[in-house]
Amino acid sequence: MKKRKIEIAVVSDIHLGTPNCHAEEIVNYLNSIQPKILVLNGDILDTWKEDNNFFPSSHVKVIKKILKMSSKGTEVIYLIGNHDKSLRKFNTSLNKSLKIKNKLVLNLDGKKAWFFHGDVFDIDTKNSKWIAKLGSAGYSLLLQLNKFTHWFFKKIGRKRFSLSSKFKKGLKKYVTAINNFEKTVSELAIDNGYSYVICGHTHIPKKEVIVTEKGKCTYLNSGDWVENLTALEYSFKRWKVYKYNHDKLIPFFVDEEIKNMNIQELINSLTYKKDSENKFTTKDTIKA
Repeated sequence: MKKRKIEIAVVSDIHLGTPNCHAEEIVNYLNSIQPKILVLNGDILDTWKEDNNFFPSSHVKVIKKILKMSSKGTEVIYLIGNHDKSLRKFNTSLNKSLKIKNKLVLNLDGKKAWFFHGDVFDIDTKNSKWIAKLGSAGYSLLLQLNKFTHWFFKKIGRKRFSLSSKFKKGLKKYVTAINNFEKTVSELAIDNGYSYVICGHTHIPKKEVIVTEKGKCTYLNSGDWVENLTALEYSFKRWKVYKYNHDKLIPFFVDEEIKNMNIQELINSLTYKKDSENKFTTKDTIKA
């Protein structure tokens, strides 16, 4: 299968080592792309899990695939989250193509992009870890129940139903917390002159332009691979939320924007240009 050549791919919240991780799907996705940069935006490994012996071969394949991509020329940058924060002691470059960091700034076609997991702005996670773990356990239970509801609705020919998503959307406090999170990180990004702020943590994939009296930026969230199965992709000066269950392996540019392209632009969009390699510079301008 011919891989889609994109400039940046961002995945987060894979939660390897937990039963709710969709390891096979993330491997399928990674097999379908050839990014210049792969950003692993936190919670790739889950060190909060209770069963430390649970790490099936399918989860090992994810790690092997990421290492293989690194060896084949993809720059892999692992940004640490709250579920894998034990890796913070390895805040370093393991080799030329594999780095572990807390935060990252990239220059994308003349615009600054700020990447970080997002847990530092989560009060419950930061100040009350036991509360956060309790919430994580409840969420895991809902995901387990999702498996039954998905099977049942498929059996009766109905559209798939996510119990955990419906539950979260119905919690006013949860919705308020998410809105506050998105508002806070966006305002901080604008204050610091970033055009893009890219997070994970909330498990809610999103792309939205935030405008304040001080300016504007694009808020992006890569979602997760335990429920939504989503990623972020950057290519040809634009971001896209990739949805595995919807997009599968269709070409990156099959959407409404293709209608405005002439034939040469379409050819360019499907062809990887070597001279684009100089457009990106990694700047660790934020100290860990």
